[in-house]
Amino acid sequence: MSQPQQPLISHLVELRSRLLRAFAAIVLVFLALVYFANDIYSILAEPLLRQLPAGTSMIATGVATPFLTPMKLTLIVAFFAAIPYVLYQVWAFIAPGLYKHEKRLIAPLVFSSALLFYAGAAFAYFVVFPLAFGFFTKMAPEGVTIATDIASYLDFVLGLFVAFGIAFEIPIATILLCWTGVTTPKDLAGKRPYVVVVVFIVGMLLTPPDVISQTLLAIPMWLLFEIGVFFARFYVREPHEDEEQDGA
Repeated sequence: MSQPQQPLISHLVELRSRLLRAFAAIVLVFLALVYFANDIYSILAEPLLRQLPAGTSMIATGVATPFLTPMKLTLIVAFFAAIPYVLYQVWAFIAPGLYKHEKRLIAPLVFSSALLFYAGAAFAYFVVFPLAFGFFTKMAPEGVTIATDIASYLDFVLGLFVAFGIAFEIPIATILLCWTGVTTPKDLAGKRPYVVVVVFIVGMLLTPPDVISQTLLAIPMWLLFEIGVFFARFYVREPHEDEEQDGA
């Protein structure tokens, strides 16, 4: 009984080591950024501050909010900044159990997924935020002073960052669907008209109710779908690969 348990114990020990390294990387990045916590929050708040009417500003309604909110943002920024190293630790843990051809195919997916998430967050910050906050501030009823709480603002923009980051993972999702045999690039290409409708519906749900911002999200999502369909052709599982795995 002791022999079968040894590989499991060694895997658990290695998993703990990888997790500790990933956690240490996040902590180190956080410690390096914590001095600039207020500056980081100011950068995040800039798209809204530019749209606020003259004489208005953001507020903090909680006693500890001016301290805790920038700290929370800095910790989140540290996590996202350390994602490449975290993904490397994940890759180093799972790679020994993969076939050679699987390593060659999965490695680009692991690290391109981080780049696509960054691209989605950057798109939200530089394109969507100015349009959304410009729309919201102009729609305030007469006599209403806009004074957004800094904690509420952080929660709102983090939700948008996650939504756009996930939306930009469409190529990875498309490739994985084809690689696992759920569908094929040809079938996905045949569903293109439905995809166009879906991305515009998603754009409508994730953006303010104006055609410009909806289109600015829907068009990139459609282009990312097309990119995913193109690269999925290189990830279609061949019959002999299934036979090799069944034999193993």
